[in-house]
Amino acid sequence: MAEVQLTQSNWEDEVLNSNIPVLVDFWAPWCGPCRMVAPVVAEIANEYEGKLKVGRLNTDEEPEIAVRYGIMSIPTLMIFKNGEVVDQIIGAVPKEYIVEKLEQIL
Repeated sequence: MAEVQLTQSNWEDEVLNSNIPVLVDFWAPWCGPCRMVAPVVAEIANEYEGKLKVGRLNTDEEPEIAVRYGIMSIPTLMIFKNGEVVDQIIGAVPKEYIVEKLEQIL
């Protein structure tokens, strides 16, 4: 299982009720930095399979969730654990930075 496409209908099951931490990539198709981060997020999804769930949420298609979590700029990566936001990363950052944040939570 690589990345999960997140929507309003699966948000609760995939993110809030997940038994492992979840990295959520808030993105949009028109966002250049989002396209830069996407391959990094995909790599992380493969490398941490079984320890971390990785989901992508298109903010254009699911604006309610983006508003609920105060997403003001994309890409924003949020790390959820036990249904709560435990960390977030805003902007296109190096993979090492994302992995460092994840390792503190896993």
